[in-house]
Formats: sequence, structure tokens, C-alpha cells
Amino acid sequence: MQLWLDGILDVLIYRVLPFSLIVLVGVFITRFIVKLVSKALEKSKLEKAAHSLIKSLVRAVLYLAVGLIAASVLGIDITGVVALASVITVVVTLSVQNLLTNVIGGFILLYTNPFGSGDYVEIADEAGTVQEIGMTYTKLVTGDNKLIFIPNSAVTSANIVNYSDTGSRRVELKVSASYDAPTQTVFKALLEAAKVEGVLADPAPFVAVNAYNESDIEYVMRVWAATGDYWKVYYAMNEKVRYVFEEHGIEMSYPHLNVHLDK
Repeated sequence: MQLWLDGILDVLIYRVLPFSLIVLVGVFITRFIVKLVSKALEKSKLEKAAHSLIKSLVRAVLYLAVGLIAASVLGIDITGVVALASVITVVVTLSVQNLLTNVIGGFILLYTNPFGSGDYVEIADEAGTVQEIGMTYTKLVTGDNKLIFIPNSAVTSANIVNYSDTGSRRVELKVSASYDAPTQTVFKALLEAAKVEGVLADPAPFVAVNAYNESDIEYVMRVWAATGDYWKVYYAMNEKVRYVFEEHGIEMSYPHLNVHLDK
């Protein structure tokens, strides 16, 4: 009985207690290091969208190291564990190929840097502001405040349109006017409609005849605006066109058919 108690006591003192201490200290150190990494990332020039991915990888590596050290304290042969882990890794790799592809996609996004946090982008038919590049997903916030998760593998294989990278966007509006309206009068009206808040002076607003249709002439007007002002400028011009057309007596044409009857 005494030997049994001594054996239990030895296990508690030389195995369980050191194991518990290593786990507790390891978790504390891991959190401390992750905080240091987080502060370093905040001071770095690296895009904020990539911070989450880097911190997740650092955390995973540190926890793995703590686990191996704790296993050695329990008397587990780490060499055997590593060999077993290699076999398990192969099996897991085959079963989670999509997950690994997304993780690799995250690294590709960090390296190529096609967009940054806060950029307005269009990816795989989805458009929104980049919130975060995670280990497996890129998060977009749409204009109507929906959060979209796009797999990193889909992001790297899709066409990416970054509307924020250059800082400005061209706003294009097409309108139709009657054939009876003098072209120069329409030009003058459209240039007046282009005078709304947010339109950049350089490049200057541009108007031209775009097409001759069956019942009207189509005109195009193009202005430039800061990326964040795009929709404000677009809707403001769209609304103002009607008023300036009325002021200049220009008819906004619509599809119609004239029928002439011979007596």
C-alpha cells in the first residue's frame, strides 16, 4: 500500500506538477509573445488586414512547442511523437486540402499585397471594403453592411479590382436627349450637371456624343471623384441632369414609335 502511495506521489511531484506548470507558463508566455507581436505589427508598415493571419500562425507554433515540451515531461518519447505526427500530418493534409490551400492563399495575399485594410475591392463578383485577411478567409463589408467571407484560395484565383489603390475613380453617366435638342446645348447642360460637390477639377469633366439611337441621341459625361465620394457624386449628377435639362428646354427622350397614316 505504501509503495502504491509513494508511486502516486512520485507521479504527482515529478510528472503531473511539472506538466501543469509548463502548460500554465507556456500559455502565459504564448499570450505575452502574441501581444508583443501585435504591438510590433501595429508599429510596422504591414497592412492591418494581414495582422490576424500572422498572429494566428505565431500562436499555433508556440502552442505546438509547449505541447511537445509538456509531452517530454510526462515521459513521452518526442521522437516517436514527431514520427507519429508526420504520419498524421500526411493523413490530415489529404483530408484538409481546401483548408491548407486557403492558408497558402493567405500567404500569397501577404506577399503580393493586391489590397489593404480599408480598400474597396471587387472579388469573385462580390464588392466591399476589406476588413481582414484571416488564415483561411478574407472578410469584406458590403455597402449595405453585410459581412462576406471569401476563401483565400478563391481570392487568389479570382480577378481582383481595387478601387481604392489610386485614390480616385471615374464616374460615368449616360443620358439620352431628343434629336431636336442642339448638341452644344446638351453639352452645356451636362457640364452644369457635373458641377456637384465631390467632383475633382483635374481631370476636367468630359462630355461627348456616345451613340445615335433610333429615337434619341445618347450622351456620355465623365468626371473624376475621390473613391469614397464615388456614389455621392454619381447620384448627385444623376439627379441634377433632369433639372438642367428642364432649364435648357431639353427633352429627355424615351423609346417611342411614330405612325403616319396616308389617306
